[in-house]
Amino acid sequence: MKEYSADIAIIGGGLGGVAAALGALRSGHSVVMTEEFDWLGGQMTSQAVPPDEHSWVEQFGITRSYRALRNGIRQYYRDHYPLTEKSRAWGDLNPGAGFVSRLCHEPRVGLAVMEAMLMPYRGGGKLTVLQPYKPISAEVDGDRVRAVTLRHRDSGDTIVVTGKYIIEATELGDLLPMTGTEYVTGFESRRDTGEPSAPAEAQPTNSQAVSICFAIDHVDGNQVGDKPRNYDKWRAYTPSFWGGPLIGFVAPHPRTLETTVRSFTPNPDDDPTLVDADQRRNPGDGNLWTFRRIAARRNFVAGAYASDICLVNWPMLDYFEHPIIDVPEAVYDERIRDAADLAYSVFYWLQTEAPREDGGQGFPGLRLRGDITGTNHGLAMAPYIRESRRIKAVTTIVEQDLSYDVRGERGAVHYRDSVGIGMYRIDLHPSTGGDNYIDVASCPFEIPLGALLPERVSNLIPAGKTIGTTHITNGCYRLHPVEWNIGEVAGLLAAYCLNQGVTPHQVQADDALLTDFQARLYAEGIETRWPDVRGY
Repeated sequence: MKEYSADIAIIGGGLGGVAAALGALRSGHSVVMTEEFDWLGGQMTSQAVPPDEHSWVEQFGITRSYRALRNGIRQYYRDHYPLTEKSRAWGDLNPGAGFVSRLCHEPRVGLAVMEAMLMPYRGGGKLTVLQPYKPISAEVDGDRVRAVTLRHRDSGDTIVVTGKYIIEATELGDLLPMTGTEYVTGFESRRDTGEPSAPAEAQPTNSQAVSICFAIDHVDGNQVGDKPRNYDKWRAYTPSFWGGPLIGFVAPHPRTLETTVRSFTPNPDDDPTLVDADQRRNPGDGNLWTFRRIAARRNFVAGAYASDICLVNWPMLDYFEHPIIDVPEAVYDERIRDAADLAYSVFYWLQTEAPREDGGQGFPGLRLRGDITGTNHGLAMAPYIRESRRIKAVTTIVEQDLSYDVRGERGAVHYRDSVGIGMYRIDLHPSTGGDNYIDVASCPFEIPLGALLPERVSNLIPAGKTIGTTHITNGCYRLHPVEWNIGEVAGLLAAYCLNQGVTPHQVQADDALLTDFQARLYAEGIETRWPDVRGY
C-alpha cells in the first residue's frame, strides 16, 4: 500500500481544503491533499453553487486570498471570454448577473482559478493532490490521528496518508467517526443550547436537505427526453407544509413561511449590468431563471451564447425525505440516487408541465448542460451538502451569539479568540425531521478559534462545516467565504503550531500565543473584527 506523507495532510479538497492548503503552503510547509471528486472547490465547483455572500463583499468582510479568488474569476472572464465592452469595463463584473450573488459564474472558471493559485506549489514539490480518493479508515494513537487510509473511486486501490496535523475538510465530516473524534449531528435541544429556534428535545437525525443541482439553458427545438425514473412519485409528493406539490412554482417563503408563487421566464432581454444582487434588499428568488443565472448572454458579444445558463438550486430540488449522515454506505448511495431522481424529475417537469406566462405548459427547449458541470449524466458532479457532522468543540457557537432578534444593535458576541468574520442570515432549508424553513436575521459575526478545536483530539483541525456550530448556526457559517476563512485559518494554525512547537489548544488558551497568532492572521489579510455595520 503506497504511503504519502507531508507536514500537513488535508482530507477533502473543497473550498475549505483548498484554502487550508494555501495557508499552510504560504507558511512553507509541505501538504498532501485528497479529494473524492474530479474537481477541487466543493460547493463552488463540483457542487455547482454560485457563491452565497454578504452585502459588503466588494468592500470588506472576506480574507485577502478569498478576494484574490474572486478577482481572479473576474479576470479570467476578461482574459478569455468575449465580453461586451460595457461588461468588460464593469468593475464588479457579474458574469451570470444572478440575483443571489454579485459573482455568479460557471463552475469551471472557479476551478481554473483555484488550480492556478495552487499550481506554483505543485510545481515546487510542496503540494501533492490525490484524486479521486475517499477516506475509509484512520489510525489513531490516544488523542492523535496518525494516518488516514483512502480508496480510489474507480480502481479501488488504497493508499495511506500521514501528517503531523490532519485537517478535516470533507463535506460530511467523514473523519470524525473514523478517528473517534466526538461529534454531534442534527438538531440540538433548547435545553442544551438555550437557542430560541431549537426544539425541546434533541433530534440527531434531523439535518438540512441535500440538493443535486444542475445547469440548464433554453434553445430552439424539442429537447425533451424519456420520463425519468420515479417521476410519478416525485410529481405527486406534497409535503404538509409546502402549500402544494414539491415540484412546482408554489413554495413557502423562507423568511415568512407564507405560500409564494415564483415565476420562470427563460432568457429575459435584460441588461445584466443593472442587476443589483443585494440580499439586504431582495433575496432574488422571485424569478427562478435569473435567481442563480451563471451566464447572462447579454454580457457577451452577440452569438457567443445562444442562451443564458441558469443554475438550478431551487426549493423544489431539496431532498429531505431521509438523512444521509451516519447511514450505511449502500443506504447513502440509494438516497443520493433518490435525490438525483428528484433533480431529473424537476427538469422533466420544467420541460413538459411547468406553467408558462402565455397559458401553455412546459419549456421543451430546455437542455441539461452537463458540460458546464463536468458530467455525462447532466447533473452536478457532487451533491450540495448544507450540513455535516460537527465536532464537540472547545467553543460552540449558538444562535443567541449572533441572532439579530436577540443581540439587536449590540451586534454579535465578540470572541476573545476571533480568527475571522462572516455574515449571512441563519438560513436553514427544510430538514429530514419534517421541518419547514428556519430563516433568522443575523448580525455580522466572528469565528472563534475554539470552534475549530475538538474537545479532546489534539491534531485534527476542521476546515469547513464540521466546526463547533449547532444545527441552527451552521445555517450561516456554511457559506462560501466563511468556509474559505475557516479553512485558511486551519492551515495557518497547523503551520503556526509546527513552527512554534505548540498545540492548537495551547494557542487558544494562552493569551500571548493567541495574540501572536492573531497578528499572523492579520499579516495574512484575515479580518477578525467587523467595522460598524448592521445585520439583516
